[in-house]
Amino acid sequence: MSNLPSRICAILGPTNTGKTHYAIERMLAHKTGVIGLPLRLLAREVYDKLVALRGPSVVALITGEERILPARVQYWVCTVEAMPQGMGTDFVAIDEVQLCADPERGYVFTDRLLNMRGTHETLFLGAETMRAVIAQLVPKTDFMHRDRFSKLTYTGQKKISRMPTQSAIVGFSVENVYAVAELLRRQKGGAAVVMGALSPRTRNAQVEMYQNGDVEYLVATDAIGMGLNLDVKHVAFSSLSKFDGRKMRRLMPNELSQIAGRAGRHTNDGTFGVTGEASPLEPDVFEAIESHRFMPIKKLQWRNSRLDFGTVRALLTSLGQSSNDPILARTRDANDHQSLNELSQIVDVAARATDPASVRLLWETCQIPDFRQVSSNEHNAIVQRIFEFLHEEGQISHSWLQDRVSRIDKPVGDIDTLSKRLAFMRTWTYVAQRKGWVSDESYWRDETRAVEDRLSDALHNALTQRFVDRRTSVLMRRLKQKESLVAEVNDKGEVTIEGQFAGKLTGFRFQLDPSATGEEAKTLRSAALQALTPQFSLMADRCYNAPDTEFDFTEQGGMMWGEFAVGKLVVGPDAMSPAVEPFVDA
Repeated sequence: MSNLPSRICAILGPTNTGKTHYAIERMLAHKTGVIGLPLRLLAREVYDKLVALRGPSVVALITGEERILPARVQYWVCTVEAMPQGMGTDFVAIDEVQLCADPERGYVFTDRLLNMRGTHETLFLGAETMRAVIAQLVPKTDFMHRDRFSKLTYTGQKKISRMPTQSAIVGFSVENVYAVAELLRRQKGGAAVVMGALSPRTRNAQVEMYQNGDVEYLVATDAIGMGLNLDVKHVAFSSLSKFDGRKMRRLMPNELSQIAGRAGRHTNDGTFGVTGEASPLEPDVFEAIESHRFMPIKKLQWRNSRLDFGTVRALLTSLGQSSNDPILARTRDANDHQSLNELSQIVDVAARATDPASVRLLWETCQIPDFRQVSSNEHNAIVQRIFEFLHEEGQISHSWLQDRVSRIDKPVGDIDTLSKRLAFMRTWTYVAQRKGWVSDESYWRDETRAVEDRLSDALHNALTQRFVDRRTSVLMRRLKQKESLVAEVNDKGEVTIEGQFAGKLTGFRFQLDPSATGEEAKTLRSAALQALTPQFSLMADRCYNAPDTEFDFTEQGGMMWGEFAVGKLVVGPDAMSPAVEPFVDA
């Protein structure tokens, strides 16, 4: 096999056509391989699949914030940014290559498309819109098209109150996602929340609630469009615009398609539509999504990767170079480029970065992602301090890092507080993964992961507490599955169903918990009356067989059985034959 020429193939087609699954199969057909994926969440998902197939001893996971590197690795699963260079593996795959056109991250995908190759096989996975540019930039590429096994149909606008079960409602801001989830809690018992900023641990816990039926709705950002495999029948857009890092803009039809395509799995048809304040899609847009036909991508984002580390000025000049190829558009200055430009103007930094090794070190520290998104000045201050530690001492101070991590290790608070702590923690998790940056790499990787796990669990609990009505979700699932509900009535008449308080039983009448309103009240009453059927039957037998001495009448004609009002006297056929109207719940 080593004598065979290296094969380059682009597997193109709509979302949900098994392209990533095919890449996994092809990688396992080789002795070594690396696959680059667009999200840490997706990388973790693929890593778990490979571990299940081949075991943990031969599979590595490398992302900005995770580094699992066994002694005898054969297969590397990475985010595209973290793909190791110059490995010489038999197989290379790059997923979601249409992101080469993304304004923020596109230049990284383009670099991998142009430069990363497997010695035996290279796969590009993505949308059909990339066919023409790949053919021009990588002429020896073979092409394979994959069609969906199921139909995708536009169903127009629906209110959230009428949203079918197994729906994913998509928004493009945290505020929008939370507002929709809050509404679903009130009307449908709750929803799971999936956002790209969640840690894999939080995301998996949220998805597990959805997959096992604890909740029947999912609220997500566009992260759902990047290969996350979920049992979704309907995708509804609650917004059609997003902030792209610079400005608010309307999503392109191909971007909407990437997300809408998550509806339906394998041969199961899917539907998509809009909800909330999102306006109905134009016919040409939804027809393009249904038929998977879009304008081809004509330009890719590009940044020079042959950098000059002679001086800081030379590095900045090389970063600013343009390509000679009209297909490759120079990307806007990325965060690392901006950080380098700003830090190079600080006297203390410039005084240290005077030789190629120091310039390279400064560039590596500038590449720390700004997970916090508070302000560029605050982020650059952290980058500067880390550069100074590494330049002067060769490592980041243990006590300094311990102090920063300890401040964040507080798994209490509301969703916003915990989300901010997790974002802050991602900086230190990233730092701990960098080889040679900390004194005890094993300790810091374990410590930062443990803190992240604690914060992740706390965030999952906070999300669940805020956006899931446990009582309604448990009862709705049991009713849907047509399972027998178990009701318990204590000596005070308090009714619990499957451990959830539902109300009080007074005689033959059930009084619903007054805190339940709307859809929750309907679900609770339906579940209670179903679960109390055996109790009502037992009470009816006891009442029928009770001696007359247990019954009495009030002055107003009320019929009492012990302490319970069970009926009232009403007009009968004649004055000597009154009738009794029982108090019961039908």
